[in-house]
Amino acid sequence: MMKRLLLVIMMMWTVGAFADTTAKQFVLVIDAGHGGKDTGCVGKISKEKNLTLKMALALGKMIERNCPDVKVIYTRKTDVFLELWQRAEIANKNKADLFVSVHINALPGGKIARGFQTYTLGRGRNSGKKGIMENLEVAKRENAVIVMEKDYQQHYAGFDPNSPESNIMFEFIQDTYMERSVELAKFMQRYMCAATGRANAGAHQDNLAVLRLSSMPGCLLELGFISTPDEERFMNSSEAPEQYARGFYNAFIAYKKKYFGGSATPFLNEPETPKTPKAEQPAKPKTEQSVGDKPSEVKKETVSEPAAQQDAPVFKVQIMADTKAVPVSSSRFKGVKNIDSYKEGGYYKYTTGSSTDYNEIYRLRKSLLDKFPGAFIIAFKKGEKMDVTQAIREFKARRSQ
Repeated sequence: MMKRLLLVIMMMWTVGAFADTTAKQFVLVIDAGHGGKDTGCVGKISKEKNLTLKMALALGKMIERNCPDVKVIYTRKTDVFLELWQRAEIANKNKADLFVSVHINALPGGKIARGFQTYTLGRGRNSGKKGIMENLEVAKRENAVIVMEKDYQQHYAGFDPNSPESNIMFEFIQDTYMERSVELAKFMQRYMCAATGRANAGAHQDNLAVLRLSSMPGCLLELGFISTPDEERFMNSSEAPEQYARGFYNAFIAYKKKYFGGSATPFLNEPETPKTPKAEQPAKPKTEQSVGDKPSEVKKETVSEPAAQQDAPVFKVQIMADTKAVPVSSSRFKGVKNIDSYKEGGYYKYTTGSSTDYNEIYRLRKSLLDKFPGAFIIAFKKGEKMDVTQAIREFKARRSQ
């Protein structure tokens, strides 16, 4: 039976490997891990199944809003139980170009760990003995849902992550989609950590059934540790979905550009805007000049800020976050001056630039992308952080008055 399953899967991967993807819309399947009777890991204030759903919907919405050439399909949009093979089947039936499964990590016994991880299909042999054992624990936990499934023996046929048949299958798959999956994992680690301030806990490989059964490149994301209090609080914060979505989008665009061509603006909640009228020139243009704005973009004259703008949102560019305070003289700021900071969710977050003129900060962020690919715009109002989308709306409303 195992040999028959192996043959079927290899045939499935072969068909996918030679499918013509250039003539159809790019299809991205996002899988919110767990759900329904399968709660996944449980923290002090939340459950994995709820966090994965919230994050998966945020990731997909970001792509849908900004990538008209991409069709996003969700394995679930509500709190329902899906068997692992059903999740993979959704991707296979829709001839997906990419499959991403969203999960939350955990450690038993009150152990503390932090960081974002990406898993692709493989044996986990690149991390040394300790890494292999840690990866195996992830594999056991994420595959544990199999026994909750009806007729699981029929669907998985004695699935053994360490069997010779599985090793043969890995070697076959690695010759087709593994290279792309590993490259995707690298992009995820780079951009997700930059956008969220999560520690980079590395890209890993292991025998995860939801990836094993899907016939396209893909990865499993472990967004953070629900068993670590500060990480759980962050993942439950109001700003976390947007930050994860921003990092996911950048990783997705980098992957798509590399293998499918095309181009896209790397960050999303920042629509192109018309040139700003002179009356709205910022009071402190030298701040932007000191971090590399082109001379043509710097306003030479200084005007007093109208009284009506005193309550206006102030835009800044966030370039870095860390659990420890970083001196402004640190080389990690790569020569950028006028660094400011604020503390949120147990992290010190560092910004540069400050203006009620969104266009100025938009250009500033673009000038910083070579040094800080994960840089993004945030907004404050009366000293309190606010939703940047709402801040942009207010900026546009002021301009139209």
